[in-house]
Amino acid sequence: MRKINPDNFTIATRGTSREINRQIALNLIRTHQPISRADLARLMNVRRGLASLLVGELLSENLIFEGATGEAVGPGRKPTFLYIDSRERSVVGVDIRATRTFIMVTDLMGRQLSGVSSFPTERDFNKLIVELGRRIRQVLDDQTAPGVCEGVGVSVPGMVDVGGSTIVHAPTLGWRNVNLRDPLAAALGVPVHIENSGKACALAQVWATRGDIKASSDLVFVTVSDGVGVGIVIGGELLRGRHNIAGEFGHVPLNVDGPRCSCGATGCWEAYISNLATLSRYFGRDLTNQKLQNSEVLDFTVEDLIVRARAGDGKALAAVHATARYLGLGLASIITTIDPARIYVGGEITTAWDLIEPTIRTALRERTLTGFAAATEIRVVPAEDYPRLRGAVALVAAPAFAAPMVA
Repeated sequence: MRKINPDNFTIATRGTSREINRQIALNLIRTHQPISRADLARLMNVRRGLASLLVGELLSENLIFEGATGEAVGPGRKPTFLYIDSRERSVVGVDIRATRTFIMVTDLMGRQLSGVSSFPTERDFNKLIVELGRRIRQVLDDQTAPGVCEGVGVSVPGMVDVGGSTIVHAPTLGWRNVNLRDPLAAALGVPVHIENSGKACALAQVWATRGDIKASSDLVFVTVSDGVGVGIVIGGELLRGRHNIAGEFGHVPLNVDGPRCSCGATGCWEAYISNLATLSRYFGRDLTNQKLQNSEVLDFTVEDLIVRARAGDGKALAAVHATARYLGLGLASIITTIDPARIYVGGEITTAWDLIEPTIRTALRERTLTGFAAATEIRVVPAEDYPRLRGAVALVAAPAFAAPMVA
């Protein structure tokens, strides 16, 4: 049960029930399109007249449109199908990582309109803003039917303030208290929304409409790349905490005497399972200082390591399995703390899932308290699904479909 906050509440009005029904209708159209008014009424378990009234409101606000007609069932009229109106409306998703920055353009439904482009991430924040603005304008200009850009969503590898404008701390980039939203919005002339990468990935799963994505109100997304991001959804909402930094499991220590983390502390989960940690384990030395590494090491990726592991390289297998064990230990902490219905895992290391899942499951059995906790469902999200980019897009598109806040 949820307690009503006497200091922060929203009073229900005469129009509250209609607003709720309107959002339900909008989300059902989004999930089931193309859909007729009659089918919408059946899904909502309401009279056809009420469904038609709600559809009329959504049509007048240009949130949906009427498309093709279907075949009549019996002597009635042919049904007219309804669709979310994403025509000539685009969204730009940006994924900033420590090494590279990725850009993708979609429609309002998250359907990809072009290929994903990328460029090396500039650590100088001011230079990155200039380059990012130029790149975004270029990808929009390259669209054959660009229409109106509704906004830009940006996934970042760090903590974002409550106001959603400033990156409070991004250890892998060395940024503190950097206002990303406002200068980028000024450069582009469109709204900009920024979010932590783990939270963005979780948001991507919440708003996914594909048939193979089961609806779940309680889930966790763990993204493993240059760093480690974790997004937590409880009761259908992102868990944010007082300062919007909830879910930073990547910086919870596995061993306080462990290796140095990018945040400056020692023994963080990230220091054991990030791509850099896995590669450092393979080469037998700390690769944190890139300037001290030769070109062979600098160009070597986790994907290259996995290829060697599959070819029978003993050192590569040992490095991958060690990462798998540490990944499992950290997941056990998340399961014990959150008890999610499902955990999603993304990142380059997941391309070796068939090799590492048994090791992860063994760690879960060792460190969770019950058999059903150890059996928690874990789903791999492949890199080609671009969860960070899709989460960035959802920052712009999802608010229109959000449930109204009452009480």
